Amino acid sequence: MEVIQKADLKSRLILFIAVLMAFYHFYFATIGFITEMSWRAGHLIFASVLIFLFKPISQQKSKWLLLDYLLILVAIVSGFYIIVEYPNMGLRMGDPLPLDIVMGVFSIIVVLEMTRRTIGLPLLIIAVVFISYALLGEFIPGIFGHRGFDFDRIVTQIYMTSDGIHGIPIGVMVKYVYFFVLFAGFLEATGAGKWFINFAFALTGRSRSGPAQTAVFASGLMGSISGSAVANTVATGSFTIPLMKKVGYKPAIAGAIEAASSTGGQMVPPIMGAGAFIIAEWTGIAYREIILVSIAPAVLYFISVSFFVHIRALKDGIKKVPVNELPSFIEQLKIGAHYIVAISLLIFLLAYGYSPTYSVCLGIGGLIIVSFFKKESRMTFPVFLDALKSAALIAIPVSAACAAAGVVVGVVGLTGLGLKFSAMVISVAGGQKILAIFLVLLASLFLGMGLPVTASYVVLAVLAVPGLRALGVSVLAAHLLVFWYSQDSNITPPVCLAAYAAAGIAQSDPMKTGLYSWALAKGLYLIPLLFVYTSILTGSVFQIIFISIIATCGLFAMTLFLEGYFVSPLNIISRLMFLAVTVCCFWPSQYLNYFGCLLMAVLISYQITMWKLRNREIAEKNI
Repeated sequence: MEVIQKADLKSRLILFIAVLMAFYHFYFATIGFITEMSWRAGHLIFASVLIFLFKPISQQKSKWLLLDYLLILVAIVSGFYIIVEYPNMGLRMGDPLPLDIVMGVFSIIVVLEMTRRTIGLPLLIIAVVFISYALLGEFIPGIFGHRGFDFDRIVTQIYMTSDGIHGIPIGVMVKYVYFFVLFAGFLEATGAGKWFINFAFALTGRSRSGPAQTAVFASGLMGSISGSAVANTVATGSFTIPLMKKVGYKPAIAGAIEAASSTGGQMVPPIMGAGAFIIAEWTGIAYREIILVSIAPAVLYFISVSFFVHIRALKDGIKKVPVNELPSFIEQLKIGAHYIVAISLLIFLLAYGYSPTYSVCLGIGGLIIVSFFKKESRMTFPVFLDALKSAALIAIPVSAACAAAGVVVGVVGLTGLGLKFSAMVISVAGGQKILAIFLVLLASLFLGMGLPVTASYVVLAVLAVPGLRALGVSVLAAHLLVFWYSQDSNITPPVCLAAYAAAGIAQSDPMKTGLYSWALAKGLYLIPLLFVYTSILTGSVFQIIFISIIATCGLFAMTLFLEGYFVSPLNIISRLMFLAVTVCCFWPSQYLNYFGCLLMAVLISYQITMWKLRNREIAEKNI
């Protein structure tokens, strides 16, 4: 009984802090006034307290609980110290007080421990390696060596400036991501998650690949709001994966389809897994512009996944779902009309240039109001509190990742590592963009084995974007390319969290699921080439549509090459011909693009003609 009471008390405390956290953010986002640095420090206080309460160091050894409470105290003190003293810190930046250094060390320890408990060892190790690099640079030979910095200088850079722990990554979390996570939490609490799936099933279920297309479409809908591939996989996959298995998809394939689709959700506006907000803050490009230019690439990605699932359905002989088992499209529109109103309000405000924070605050208010239109979705007070708590617990791992990424950003700024890494990329690539992009891709694969998407993007951006810019890539194209390549941390073996989550639901082999999802997400590697070599981000509507048609042709050809099937099995020559189509469609030459589309038309016509002839011969033999 005592254990239950303790658990209840702890749960109530977490709920109380989550509610305070929501009030804190809404107050200073609307009518309150606070400096940017203080707002970020306050957010980190809430996040660290919740992490140390929700993820204690041990569930069994009571003596270790004292360490949790000590860390909570240290987090609060070092956070409040920034809030109170930051206005004076700039005056003594070159000559910090001993107390500044002590509080900085405390804050760094807190961030590293937050990271270990929520993200795991890889990001912690990377942060420690970067700090060590700043300390020991004089002992490192070659281009990456530097004069070395003393301990106090490193601590002040990471703790006392806006280029460290309290820098842009955590600033984006405070101003934008938390509110969108809250919006997604309210949507889920009102039942919108289930409706998204039913609506997608009603829309796509009549095709042979209907259940898999439901996973693709529903994951795009959910991902556009949630911004988390793993959460998206669990939320939609609990319905779509069993349904795909039921109609004949192999478990590993079903899991891979859901993982790849959910990963695509992080490229869909308006949230884009926090990426759009960070790019906007980093580059000064309007958030509205970023989400508008991201629509066409996101659509192309989901088209590529849709191609795969349909060809797989044909290849495996998947049967259609009986019409009487499908939900009614009209009925689903009636059930979820109020969700559409709330989401449309948010999109309308964003599209018309209102700030993301203002838009999402009004969107949350609108969602709460329209939730009362239906009894099943009504936002009662207990549901409201539960949504606040769920949103806080979803946000805290991202906060930890952003803070740890701030450590890396601080060290890179202090040591000039970004310029050195970029110089190396330019030297190895020999001034060739395609080789530089390939090196960035390799780096993203390496980082993706241990880092969540946001952290992987931030680390890769500070290292690689300057090099891409030096080779003539526009700032928006460079950041979007790095952001897209960072997504592979969800579906790239051996560490692929979205694929592992899907494998758990599908009861399939995690590595097989990861490999299938990696193949399925081929658009993740091809589509960013369009950012660099075409005007898909800057062209007119007609140009964007034209480029997208050519890219669609190449993506379909890649699907046929990988699957070895169209209307019938393909021989090795045919598969290589379809691979040649893909290369032509994505090569930076209009003449090759046209040739690729022409070759695709010839190959498709040939395959269909031969298939009809074989069927006719078989029919004549059976007469």
